Amino acid sequence: QVQLVESGGALVQPGGSLRLSCAASGSIVSIYAMGWYRQAPGKQRELVAQIFNSGYTNYADFVKGRFTISRDNAKNTVLLQMNSLKPEDTAVYFCNVLWGTGSYWGQGTQVTVSS
Repeated sequence: QVQLVESGGALVQPGGSLRLSCAASGSIVSIYAMGWYRQAPGKQRELVAQIFNSGYTNYADFVKGRFTISRDNAKNTVLLQMNSLKPEDTAVYFCNVLWGTGSYWGQGTQVTVSS
């Protein structure tokens, strides 16, 4: 079992920045990738960014150049630095870890980009 605790969601103006954090605990030794997904109202959940134990990163095209994913292995934490935020980035952001043969999800944190 893995527990995920997310933080950092907020209301921000267009062009602003936010940093999301997700801390993992429990059976973390079997985690081989951590990442973020998002889901806007009426839309399907979609991948935002992912980072593997090897350091390989995977980004959705719509965030390339604006968002950066990183890991703090000492704290078992994955971070998502979001810059140049747009109204279309408004969504609930979910932390996800790939673990053994399955995955775990966080409870989600709301990001709202609006003036």
